[in-house]
Amino acid sequence: MKSISLDSTNAICGALFVATGAFFAYQSVGLDLGTALRMGPGYFPFILACALMLLGAIIFIQALRVEGEPVDPFAWRGMLFILPAPVFFGLTVRGLGFAPALFFTAFIACFASRKMNLVFAIVLSLLLTIFSVAVFSYGLGLPFERFGPWVRF
Repeated sequence: MKSISLDSTNAICGALFVATGAFFAYQSVGLDLGTALRMGPGYFPFILACALMLLGAIIFIQALRVEGEPVDPFAWRGMLFILPAPVFFGLTVRGLGFAPALFFTAFIACFASRKMNLVFAIVLSLLLTIFSVAVFSYGLGLPFERFGPWVRF
C-alpha cells in the first residue's frame, strides 16, 4: 500500500486558510445575509469567507498529493521590519504628511531583505514615494497633505 506523503508547508497554509475562513463565516452569520439580489451586510463577508475556506481546502488536498520542502525557520528579520512599517505610517502620516511618511515607511520595510543596501533602499523608497504622490495626489486628486505640519518649508 502506498504511504501518503505530506507537504507540511502547504498543509499548514491550507489549514490556516480553512480555520480563518470558518472564523469569519461564523462571525458573518450573525449579520443579516439577505439574498443575492438584496445583499445584507453579512453577505459579502460570508461569500469571501467561504471562498477562503474553499481555497484552503484545495491547498490542503494538494499538500496530500505532493511531497514538498520542510518549513523554513521563522523569518524574524521580515517580521521586525515589515510589521512596524504600516504602524509607523499610521502614526506619522498626519504630522509628517503623505510623502515623508511613505518614504520612511518604505525605507523601514526595505530592510526586511538581507540583500538590501542603504543606497538601493533610499533609491527604492524615493521612487515609490514619487510614484505614489503622482498617482494618488495628482492623478486621482485625493485630498491629503503631501507635507504635514512637522515638516513645513
